[in-house]
Amino acid sequence: MRKVTAGLFCSVDGVVEDPFLWQFDSFDEELGAGMGEMMGRIDTGLLGRVGYQQWAEYWPNAERDADFAGFINPLPKYVASRTLTGDLKWENSRLIEGPLEDFVAALKNGDGGEIGVFSSISLVRQLLFAGLLDTLMLIVHPVIAGSGRRLFNDGDPLTRLVLQESQQTSKGNMILSYGLRGD
Repeated sequence: MRKVTAGLFCSVDGVVEDPFLWQFDSFDEELGAGMGEMMGRIDTGLLGRVGYQQWAEYWPNAERDADFAGFINPLPKYVASRTLTGDLKWENSRLIEGPLEDFVAALKNGDGGEIGVFSSISLVRQLLFAGLLDTLMLIVHPVIAGSGRRLFNDGDPLTRLVLQESQQTSKGNMILSYGLRGD
């Protein structure tokens, strides 16, 4: 069975929105290596509508960050949206038809490598609480963002996790991978 993995940059105070506003100089070799390793396992991507629209505008024409552009552009991408219709313009992108949970469950039962969830807080939340997310990787940067959208909200269901892996990088980032605790 294929695994579904989501990786989010996170501040110490839990902000996951717009990390480019607060990451500053915290990228280091270990973080780059970890991201490269994750990219090497992923052969299918899932995006929400907002993330798709932002990334479809940027990545097809990206000159900098060529390594990630070379990864994400040819990758088969499935987009969860209630408002987009028709064919999508970004290379190898298709809309998810039917309920998200059914689509992802079927995708997990197919052949291939890992399925990556990209640029969508709501999609990560939905898949986690539906029990379909195998790994939630939080890359915690040593900064307090102060404001911005957080991954979890008051009123979310109690959800027990297990730490799958952890690493501290030379610039003080913590790479923490969690899975659902199977009680």
